[in-house]
Amino acid sequence: MSDLDDRAPPEILTPSGLNRLVRDLLEDALPMGVWIEGELSNVARPASGHVYFTLKDANAQVRCAMFRMAASRLRFRPTDGMHVLMRAKVGLYEARGEFQLVADHMEPAGEGALQREFEQLKARLGAEGLFAPERKRTLPRFPRRIGVITSASGAAVRDVLSVLGRRLGLAEVDVLPVPVQGREAPPAIASMLHRASASGRYDVLLVTRGGGSLEDLWAFNDESVARAIHASAIPVVSAVGHEVDFTIADFVADLRAATPSAAAELLVPDGADLARQLDRLRQRMATLTTRRLQAAAQRADHWQARLNAQRPQARLARDAQRLEGLRRRIYASVAQANHLRRARLERLQARLAAQHPKLRLTPSRIRIADLRQRMVVAMSRRVERDRLRLSEQARTLHAVSPLATLERGYAIVFDERNAVVRRSTDVAIGDRLRIMLGNGEIAVRRED
Repeated sequence: MSDLDDRAPPEILTPSGLNRLVRDLLEDALPMGVWIEGELSNVARPASGHVYFTLKDANAQVRCAMFRMAASRLRFRPTDGMHVLMRAKVGLYEARGEFQLVADHMEPAGEGALQREFEQLKARLGAEGLFAPERKRTLPRFPRRIGVITSASGAAVRDVLSVLGRRLGLAEVDVLPVPVQGREAPPAIASMLHRASASGRYDVLLVTRGGGSLEDLWAFNDESVARAIHASAIPVVSAVGHEVDFTIADFVADLRAATPSAAAELLVPDGADLARQLDRLRQRMATLTTRRLQAAAQRADHWQARLNAQRPQARLARDAQRLEGLRRRIYASVAQANHLRRARLERLQARLAAQHPKLRLTPSRIRIADLRQRMVVAMSRRVERDRLRLSEQARTLHAVSPLATLERGYAIVFDERNAVVRRSTDVAIGDRLRIMLGNGEIAVRRED
């Protein structure tokens, strides 16, 4: 017997079994799926709604499928040559034994990086409190002026103006034109928000644009726009893209609307609803007025019945008598008060006459004349005393005066510096001197 006959018989697989084994091995090895990036080719969309295509790079390619449920969530239409980022499960198509990827998510390449940047900015601004519910402000119920920050030529502004005009045409609407996509859009939107807020003209601002890709809406994911919305002094409504689109502006704004038209409906009340409310209030007011009139009529009837029961004529007569008695008492009280005031007035007039200035003027004149005479005598005596004292002091002063000494034959000698010469040694030969005598001066010069 040969060696082949000694070995155990091998397990023999069918093509189906082999493909199933390979499929299980692939799915077990990569159960969570993979992210893969490449270029689309051979894209096919049959009537079933599934999408079949090939994903390739410069060196290899792999067949792919995206079934109808996942394909219905696509926000773009896949075409040949498009570069995409895809999340898929690795598997095997058993019927043909072909290796393939089953995609459950696909986006244009580049949107993944934008999405990660979006999530990072959202987390950072959220941590700063820009999305906090307690800072959200309530919109005015009846805004007088609305500022719409959007493209002047886009479909969004037409939708907003149409809805506002249809619902309630009383609000004044200003379109504040800005670019809504591209590199120049974020600074323009932020600047317009600052200016509109600072103007004090508007009761509410609407930041809006129509739908588009993530790149198209990226201006509303800019940090400067988010901070401008947060810094606005008036409420801001954000309506960017379609209902499934969310931007950073939506989270910061005081209110987010799914579409521009929905934002317009939130900004102003419906005129027809207001008219119906007014009709209901008018009917309610008429009903309440009728009820109150009926209640007042019933109360009037009740008081009339009580009035009739109390014989008002008799009460009026008693009140008339009481009034007459009060009138007499008032007249008597007034007459007595007048008599007392007249007597008091006469006493005051007598006291005033006794104090008349003319009666006090003659004694005052006599007293003034006496004081004047006494003052003249006192002044004469004072002047005489002062004159005698002055003469005495003059004589005393003259007795000690140098002039009196000079008159007795003495002299005073002065040098050229007008200093008094007291010793002969103070004068040199040739010095000029001045001698003061009792009746004048003599100029001399020392000779020896």
